This record gives sequence, C-alpha cells and structure tokens, in this order.
Amino acid sequence: MKADRREFLRSGLLRQAAAFMLGVREGMAAADRKDEFDRFFESEESCYALALAYPDDILIETAKRYGIETDGRAKKDIVKELFLSQRADEYRF
Repeated sequence: MKADRREFLRSGLLRQAAAFMLGVREGMAAADRKDEFDRFFESEESCYALALAYPDDILIETAKRYGIETDGRAKKDIVKELFLSQRADEYRF
C-alpha cells in the first residue's frame, strides 16, 4: 500500500500539477491575445490600415452577407466583428 502512495505522489501528483500549470499558461496566453486584439481595434488610428483596406460600400455589403448589423456603427467595429466572424478560431479566445 505504501508503494502505491509513493507512486501516486511521485508520478500522479506531478502529472496533475504539470497539467494544471499548462492550463494556466494557455489561459494566460489566450488572455494576452484577446487583450492585444482588443487594443488593436481600440481606436481609429490603431486599426487604420485594416479599416482603410475596405471601401465603405464593399465593407457594408460583405458585413450584410455575414449577417453583421451595420446601421449606426463605426467602421472599425464592423471590421472587428467581420474579422472575428471569419478568424476567431485562429485566436482561440
């Protein structure tokens, strides 16, 4: 019985601790990616190049095609939602 306990403490507990630490690191990395993404779309200046890449008529047409509401919204918000609808799985947040 004591050998089983030692084996659990030696391998089982260490494996669980390692899995926990890996989960914490992955969670922190996802939070960092989300924060960086949100900061990019925080102002018109920071996402200017991406928003500029879409002429207004094409942006609105594309957003409507994907079911994104455009009335009364800033261009950067429409681009952000369109970007997330197509690429969110790559960011995993």
